[in-house]
Amino acid sequence: MRNFDFAPLYRSAIGFDRLAQLFDDAQRNETASNYPPYNIELIAEDKYAITMAVAGFSREELEIESERDTLKVVGRRHKDESQKNYLHRGIAARDFEHRFRLADHVKVVGARLDNGLLHIELMREIPEAYKPRRILIDGENLQLVETQHAA
Repeated sequence: MRNFDFAPLYRSAIGFDRLAQLFDDAQRNETASNYPPYNIELIAEDKYAITMAVAGFSREELEIESERDTLKVVGRRHKDESQKNYLHRGIAARDFEHRFRLADHVKVVGARLDNGLLHIELMREIPEAYKPRRILIDGENLQLVETQHAA
């Protein structure tokens, strides 16, 4: 694997240290577990969905936590007291913890468990202060720029 030197970025740009940290984290997470399998879907321009296959987990055994720029999904199985004699065991029954890095202003808006699939809905909500504004020359008022998207 190649190692990237971000020193030139630090010399000429301010505030991009988080981007460099994301690249460093991505290089280290190459050996991260792929359990449970999941999909990340772009629903609309500012809407996303994560779908995780969590067969065998109940609502009480799953925990979703969002803190700043990280979404953490944890599954902790309750220990089964009965001893079972499996001839073949193909269904994974292990605990997991998966972290997703969220972009600025991306919030979790809902979650549901349906037929063994955990659906997490996300939306980017840009605050009014960060939206583009039109500045009138020789004017005193700022106007919010309305962006039109072609259908």
